[in-house]
Amino acid sequence: MTWLTDTRDSYDAIAAGYADETRDLLDRLLHVRAGVVLFADLVRGIGGGPVADVGCGPGHTTVLLRELGADAFGIDLSPAMIEIARREHPGARFEVGSMTDLEIADGSLAGVLAWWSLIYIPDEAVPGVLGQFHRVLRPGGVLAVGFHVGDESKIETTGEGDQAVQTYVHHRRPSRVAGWLREAGFTVEAQHLLNPDEPKPGAILFARRPASPPR
Repeated sequence: MTWLTDTRDSYDAIAAGYADETRDLLDRLLHVRAGVVLFADLVRGIGGGPVADVGCGPGHTTVLLRELGADAFGIDLSPAMIEIARREHPGARFEVGSMTDLEIADGSLAGVLAWWSLIYIPDEAVPGVLGQFHRVLRPGGVLAVGFHVGDESKIETTGEGDQAVQTYVHHRRPSRVAGWLREAGFTVEAQHLLNPDEPKPGAILFARRPASPPR
């Protein structure tokens, strides 16, 4: 899967600059921050438990979740991103891994946050990724997915000179993502649209793995 390699290489190339550029992002994008806060509240509402920030980058969102009381840890495809996250946040747990094959036990998590990380997954691989999220969540567990809204895939170039690499970034309609979530076995609970009047709108979907039926 060359897209996985391209994504990893892309973020390895820009890790230090990306960490600096996004350090205060959640303080500037308050509607996005509110989504993280709501996610933490939803996890607290089911009694808490481990939470995976999948595609955590340099760990800024993971740390916010921990400040909000969530037992959060981060996973990212980029070893360079994880190195920064571990160095800057030594009290938190960060691991190199892929959302396509999570090394997490079945039903062991209370929550999964995929914050603008599903945008690098091509359409044909999204159902498998959502299946991974469903597998690792316990019944009643919470999923929040943030993404760019649109109908196209765009090539983005990161890095400079010999280190420049290109990756596809996928923009999708909330209805399409919601359909994939339902097919993966989730119940969709809420949809937040972000900047719908701007050139680059976003969306957050909140979903849940249904609780086990009573016996």
